Amino acid sequence: MVGEEGFELTPELPEAVKTELAWASHLLLTNTVTRSLVVFYQGKVLLRRGVLGKKPEVKPGAILKRVLEQQKPIYLVDLKLYPGRIEFDYLPENTQGLICQPLGNQGALILGANAPRSYTKQDERWIEGLADKLGNTLSRFLEPTRSIES
Repeated sequence: MVGEEGFELTPELPEAVKTELAWASHLLLTNTVTRSLVVFYQGKVLLRRGVLGKKPEVKPGAILKRVLEQQKPIYLVDLKLYPGRIEFDYLPENTQGLICQPLGNQGALILGANAPRSYTKQDERWIEGLADKLGNTLSRFLEPTRSIES
């Protein structure tokens, strides 16, 4: 993927949240085809890790909004085939596969891979389980907001 490797974490998060985000993102980067990931919660980017895109902020487009509203993941198997790919300009420009996984009802885990059709069903289930755990932790430690739109 095109971009610099990095690890950016919102500094004002509680230590327990930082630890869990670091742990989960490490697992995703080392045990799946994920090469870039973003945790978007309550309208803010809490974490960017792996190969970083040029833009640090997330502006939710139609796909991410649908994930947040319907609480169902979306897997774009070959990003270049989808016109909606332009909303993911915060990922590396040559991201090829993408999963938007809800984190409770306040955010999403956005994962990018460097090859199309690269996530397996087992990966998808594993990502769902980690996202459920992260969503639970985030909901316990961070104040809920009324709207996820900025």
